[in-house]
Amino acid sequence: MDLFNFQTPRSIPELIAAKNSANAWLLAGGTDLIPQLKEDRRKAETIIDVKKIAAMTNISAEQDGGLNIGAAVTATTIAQSEIVCASYPALAYSVALIGSRQVQNRASLGGNVCNAAPSADAVPALMSYGALANIEGTKGKRSLMVEEIFTGPGRTVLEQDEVLASITLPALPENTAAVYQRFTPRREMDIAVAGVSSRITLDANSKIVDAKIALASVGPTPLRAKAAEMTLIGEVPSLKLFEAAGAAAASDASPIDDTRGSADYRRHLVSVLCRRTLASATKELIQGDLP
Repeated sequence: MDLFNFQTPRSIPELIAAKNSANAWLLAGGTDLIPQLKEDRRKAETIIDVKKIAAMTNISAEQDGGLNIGAAVTATTIAQSEIVCASYPALAYSVALIGSRQVQNRASLGGNVCNAAPSADAVPALMSYGALANIEGTKGKRSLMVEEIFTGPGRTVLEQDEVLASITLPALPENTAAVYQRFTPRREMDIAVAGVSSRITLDANSKIVDAKIALASVGPTPLRAKAAEMTLIGEVPSLKLFEAAGAAAASDASPIDDTRGSADYRRHLVSVLCRRTLASATKELIQGDLP
């Protein structure tokens, strides 16, 4: 690892100025950055510690009932947050899958997003909840849907003078539930071969009026299964419907063959996980067995 300058700004404007002035990388938890520096996969003139910036380390309620999570908030803090567990349980569950307990104590939500790994566990849950990424830079502020951030493996739309400041989770309508599941060869501390987060909203007649399905590890970026979503709208939940949605989600996926699984295997996993997550979400909302 080469020598570098180390800075600890106390505000986002200070952070933006420091990041824009050098070949700089941000340090929140460092669970991805530090190994990359040690292995010479990244070079840095400056490392900027963001953990002293209050706006990036807090969880706060929005006036409309949503939730704002600073980009430097740790996985452990999110997983143990009462408001996250109550209102956004799929996110609380997904961040508790990131690495070991020690890693979760360091790893940040913003880091899981900005590392732009197709297998990132927290990202599908964020996407299924319709989360916004709040970006700040020298030209001002902008907000994007989380899925719009990614341009490829390890690449995002963030410019050199921009930082991800926080993630906003919108207030959810009544009768809404979301579930994230993944498949890994090992039960813990492994990378998803495939992951699916499904969210549905039911109306008073138990018909699906909104649905979002997000996939991990089956494309160059995390992606929405939009064809699968469309199969659900206006329908009454049933196992047959969820099987059709799973098949559509498998078609939405664009996996590759690698040492961890073939493309066909990953498509099969997507189909199964989509069906299971939709069934689990539905069981949170209605009583009795699915038809």
